[in-house]
Amino acid sequence: MKLTTEHKKELMIQAMNVRVKTVELIYHGKGGHIGGDLSEIDILTVLFDYMKHDSGDPDCPERDHFILSKGHSAEAYYSILEEYGYIDRQDLDEFGSFRAKLGGHPNKKIKGVEANTGSLGHGLGLATGMALALKLNQCNNRIFVLTGDGELAEGSNWEAAMSASKFKLKNLTWIIDRNHLQISGLTEDVMPLENLEQKTKAFGFHTLVVNGHDLEEIYEALDTQDAAGKPMCIIANTTKGKGLACAENKAEWHHKTPTLEQVEQMKKNMAEYRKEFA
Repeated sequence: MKLTTEHKKELMIQAMNVRVKTVELIYHGKGGHIGGDLSEIDILTVLFDYMKHDSGDPDCPERDHFILSKGHSAEAYYSILEEYGYIDRQDLDEFGSFRAKLGGHPNKKIKGVEANTGSLGHGLGLATGMALALKLNQCNNRIFVLTGDGELAEGSNWEAAMSASKFKLKNLTWIIDRNHLQISGLTEDVMPLENLEQKTKAFGFHTLVVNGHDLEEIYEALDTQDAAGKPMCIIANTTKGKGLACAENKAEWHHKTPTLEQVEQMKKNMAEYRKEFA
């Protein structure tokens, strides 16, 4: 299914809003994993538009499930959950304060969060188990899991990938935020991943490579399922720090707090960009 022009415009505006909201959240909260937050926002924007879910009934048995395996990039996740009414604006405003509901990593106490995450390498295994259980129970729900590329050095991911392939979990979609950077530098210097497309195919996944900032490409990839019953892998090529000019493609912005001037400049840039859709 293709996005209509109007629908794409709405999602682009939402993504811009979430970017600004996320950067403001990190600025006021005095901390957060801003680089990975900004690289995943377009993926999350499309995913939450695409999935079956309802903030009024977050435990609805018919819902699709989402796991943010790269749980350190929680701030963008919180901003999306607030967009859909799972959490309140006040929760965002209190981020980083004493006894705030929202912490540095998501947990199941937060409405709309399916799993406690942040210890890297666990999300894909958890998603695989959930997908297998749903298949055995003959349910039609889909499981979506977003991992970072840096966390793929954890061997548990590849054990999970083998299991997903063995059990032909076509209800599982593994999305990789491929921004090529992690806290200590380039992924290809720290622990080389390439050829990542060939690797995931070799592990039995139907793999698509997309521009992780092209909403239409992401949407069409999510709408694809393999006829042979293979699980899906979407490698989304992204830019770490996307939208915050001083942070783009810089490893030192993995975990860094912007200044007020940098926040205001980003808001100005987003406002100028928004004029194109007026």
